[in-house]
Amino acid sequence: MHESIQLALIAMVFYGLSDWIYKSAASQGVQSYHFMAIQSMLFTPGILLYGYATQSFYFEKSFFCGMANGLITFLALYNFLGSLKSGAVSIIAPIFRLSFIITTILAVFFLDERFTLLKFLALCASLCAVFLLLGGEKKTSISQKALIQVVIATTLMGVASFIYKVGALWGGTPATIITGQVSIFFPLALGFAFYKDRGFRPIPVAWKYGASASIFTLIALILLLSGLKIGEVSTLVPISQMGFIVTALMGYFLLKEPFTVRKYLGLACAFSALIFLSIT
Repeated sequence: MHESIQLALIAMVFYGLSDWIYKSAASQGVQSYHFMAIQSMLFTPGILLYGYATQSFYFEKSFFCGMANGLITFLALYNFLGSLKSGAVSIIAPIFRLSFIITTILAVFFLDERFTLLKFLALCASLCAVFLLLGGEKKTSISQKALIQVVIATTLMGVASFIYKVGALWGGTPATIITGQVSIFFPLALGFAFYKDRGFRPIPVAWKYGASASIFTLIALILLLSGLKIGEVSTLVPISQMGFIVTALMGYFLLKEPFTVRKYLGLACAFSALIFLSIT
């Protein structure tokens, strides 16, 4: 197995752990914008410390890729959160998870990355896994406004992942690209939280969840960017974005959540996608 695939698989696990933390925080009443602000607040010193410890931060053009990514990621999450106000999460979440398809299309057309039969099968299996594992069992509706917002969010997040690869191709280190990202994302996320609250008043438990998520996300992103320096974004991003496998398994083993036929089929599709991507 190629080293970049290994890095993406480990990143997937940490993204899954971060998603689990977010799910737990939401169940405790933590507002999404509070979580986003606190996570970035603690994420920022983490990447600065990493850059200092590894002596791998360089102010170069890839830093501006990170800045662009920070702005695009914030706009993506802003639209995603907005779509949740008037759309069912059982529809919104699966659509948002499909951002890796946008990344793959951009990589194939603009970076001339390979699009093999195995990669096509992997994307199809990933799509099925997303809707089987994240889609709701009940019939739900979604407003036109929510649909437009989630499509915008999904597209922007796909573009953001593509920009990571551009930064890596320009020779950017994880420390350089991520520092550029937080230089934009952090003030925007904190400013948005202040705007919503007319101040900043998260519930106390939000800090605990935000701290945990910032650690897991930072590790995942460093691993993903390290992989992108030597591997194809159209392979690595779909792998890393399948962290819902981890959350589904944690739900079963830790919370004893029931496993339906739908979930078994979803996991089968997800593991099939991972196998296909691992051997492309």
